[in-house]
This record gives sequence, C-alpha cells and structure tokens, in this order.
Amino acid sequence: MSSSSELDRRPAVDPVEEPSAEWGWHGTFPKGILIAGWLSTLAVFSLLIGNHHGRVENIWVIGTGVSLAAALVWFQIREKKNSRR
Repeated sequence: MSSSSELDRRPAVDPVEEPSAEWGWHGTFPKGILIAGWLSTLAVFSLLIGNHHGRVENIWVIGTGVSLAAALVWFQIREKKNSRR
C-alpha cells in the first residue's frame, strides 16, 4: 500500500496537456537528446570527407554543423540553469 504522503509528493500534471501522464510516464531524455545531437553533428561534419569539386557544399556543411553544435551548447546551458532552480 502506498501512503497518502507519497502521492502528495508527485508533481501535478494535467493529462489534457500531457497525454502520457495518463499511462504513467511523463518526462524527457536530456542525455539522449545530447548524445543523438552530438552524433548527428559528427555525421554532418563527416560529409566534408569526399570528392567535392566546389567549396559551396563545404560551406553549407560547415554552417549546418556549427549551427547544430551551437544549438546543443545552448541546450546544455539552459538545462544547467533549469536544474539550479
């Protein structure tokens, strides 16, 4: 049996706004997001290896990779600030 104080400690989540709360799970995977993001960034930069004749492709690949890396760094900073609150 669970005590009423145990149930009081759970955060109140509205099932209308978050449908996953009805079936018992509600949350995100911040570490999974970071791992997938950095692997995607490495995959984008790996596109630089190849037989490019022009530099336009390289500029787009570098721009996309830098944008992904900047977004991931911003996400990490935001997560650290939110965990301090």
